Amino acid sequence: MKGLQVGQQASARRVFTAEDVAQYRALSGDSGLYFGMKGETAVPGPLLAGMFSDLLGTQLPGRGTNWLKQQLRYPAVAHIGDQITATVEIIRLRPEKEIVNLHTICANEAGEIVCEGQALVLVKDLV
Repeated sequence: MKGLQVGQQASARRVFTAEDVAQYRALSGDSGLYFGMKGETAVPGPLLAGMFSDLLGTQLPGRGTNWLKQQLRYPAVAHIGDQITATVEIIRLRPEKEIVNLHTICANEAGEIVCEGQALVLVKDLV
């Protein structure tokens, strides 16, 4: 499967701004407010999930990856201004079906998990 192996990881970091959230709301039509525990505006879940999409399509497995399924949970709030690190890790390879299972996680700079789940991707046309 083109050099893929269980345990491989890729990560990216990002700080979401109030402008990012405003642009998300404008593009999605979502007029809801996202508030953290202290009344601070929080980063919407789909923006965090977008970090996984970027990693899957550009780093691991890479170009040509087809996202089949994603399961996510949000155990804590990601606040605007927090540095968020997204990581994807291969946890299972199924070469006969050209399918890869990955653990997905976003954590803030304190190490607190703000988004976690699993992704299932097809790597048939991996470039």
